[in-house]
Amino acid sequence: MPDDPNAQPTADVAAADLAAQGVDAARGGNSTLQPLRHAMFRKVWFASLASNFGGMIQNVGASWMMISLAASADVIALVQASTTLPVMLFALAAGAISDNYDRRRIMLTAQGFMFCVSLGLAVSAWFGLLTPWLLLGFTFLIGCGNALNGPAWQSSVGDLVPRPDLPAAITLNSVGFNIARSVGPALGGFIVAALGAVSAFIINAASYVALIAVLARWRPPKVERQLPRETLWLAMGAGLRYVAMSPNIRSVLLRGAFFGFGGIAVQALLPVIARDLVRGGPLTFGLLLGSFGFGAVAGAFFSARLRRRLSTEMLTRLCFLAFALATVIVSLSTVTALSMLGLVMAGAAWVLALSTFNATVQFSAPRWVVGRALALYQMATFGGMALGAWLWGEAAHGVSTEQALHLASLALLAGGAVGLRHPLPPLEALNLDPLSRWRAPTVAVDIEPRSGPVIVTIEYIIAQEDIVAFLSAMAERRRIRRRDGARHWALLRDLTNAELWIERYDSPTWVEYIRQNQRVTQADAEIGQRVRALHRGPNPPVVHRMIERQVGSMPSVRPP
Repeated sequence: MPDDPNAQPTADVAAADLAAQGVDAARGGNSTLQPLRHAMFRKVWFASLASNFGGMIQNVGASWMMISLAASADVIALVQASTTLPVMLFALAAGAISDNYDRRRIMLTAQGFMFCVSLGLAVSAWFGLLTPWLLLGFTFLIGCGNALNGPAWQSSVGDLVPRPDLPAAITLNSVGFNIARSVGPALGGFIVAALGAVSAFIINAASYVALIAVLARWRPPKVERQLPRETLWLAMGAGLRYVAMSPNIRSVLLRGAFFGFGGIAVQALLPVIARDLVRGGPLTFGLLLGSFGFGAVAGAFFSARLRRRLSTEMLTRLCFLAFALATVIVSLSTVTALSMLGLVMAGAAWVLALSTFNATVQFSAPRWVVGRALALYQMATFGGMALGAWLWGEAAHGVSTEQALHLASLALLAGGAVGLRHPLPPLEALNLDPLSRWRAPTVAVDIEPRSGPVIVTIEYIIAQEDIVAFLSAMAERRRIRRRDGARHWALLRDLTNAELWIERYDSPTWVEYIRQNQRVTQADAEIGQRVRALHRGPNPPVVHRMIERQVGSMPSVRPP
């Protein structure tokens, strides 16, 4: 929806076909395995699978070592909190970095950092230097690496597969993680029981090597930048503004926070569940974790069928309900087999909910801001997990593990009920490609990229009978303008000409004004068409672009 009134949007047949294919994919029309036909995605996926195996094995080692270092449930639960808290703290900055810099290099940096930290953890454990807080420090640093890697990796999925395959690729990523979750913990439990936690840490450090090698060989196409990069603070502000002005993404953030808060209880307290409720050891702990992962893999493979039959909101509510029921089963069970059954249900609900949230965010954000949108989604979800891991650990320590799990199940039921007020939108393939119709105007005065502020006014002639429709359209235009960076938006009506309406807003600099107009998407074009259709003047709406000047800055002129 650029300022140029003659910039009429047109959607060609290819774009329409792509959007239609995307809708089919979002509804589950494509096979979950479809993205594996793309060579680079396949290589990254298998390398990530190996790394995920290492991470799962290390998680078993870290959780079980913490039991030997500190027996209290609240400290044990902090292992989960220490890995999720960095995502809440640093994901937005990581998302801004991923949208402004080479995502491959960001992932290489993150993977290399986690390799070094994991190696340090293994060495410290080998020499018996670990304390509870040092162990938490290492897991926190690994969480920081994951926080940096996450937005870049998730944003890169759209670069590795075509848009119609995006929902399947997102689900397949969950499948890969949960294949590791289903087998890795059981393997990790065996390794810890037979060889000790140090071996688990060494295996994890080695698991980064394959992914680092694959990323080093990947050469994604470079996109030429037409404008200078945003500074980190401006980029973070733009991401926050976009999400705040996007109702669909806001709903995802709210539901993700509820789901993470209630759902993390089972995982955070699983070492205590294995030790106290079912009276097992590290191998039992690995089997319980493996059951959760097996359920997640099963849920991922049923996701396409479920999305064809259920709306996005109904599927999400069922996930909340199923996870709450599974939490109650685990809290009441004293038999390993029954607890495993409950965890299978929990794993299926977990992957279905989180993959649905992720896909909804990616389908609701254009490429220029998708990393920041995903980062804010991760912040909300992992923030809920970090808070929940701490709170449920305190509840288990202060009351009992069973009561903590009961309270978590109530939180999940409340999260499902929130959908009555804030339902998730259907997965639709909105065309979020840039409209690419706006061209920088020719100016008659000298202006630099940092010159500003730039003030824009657009004059419309609106008949009396069209005022209600015009105000409705302009309300949506206001949201889009502000979402893309416009400031101080206002709609004015001339007191001497009742049909004359003026839209006014400003941008801090000339380059930010250009950036704002280049952010307009094909999906936004409908509002521009509605507004132009209501304009009754003989000519297109008149656009004035002005730069503010202070009188005090004018050079003095000596009278003759």
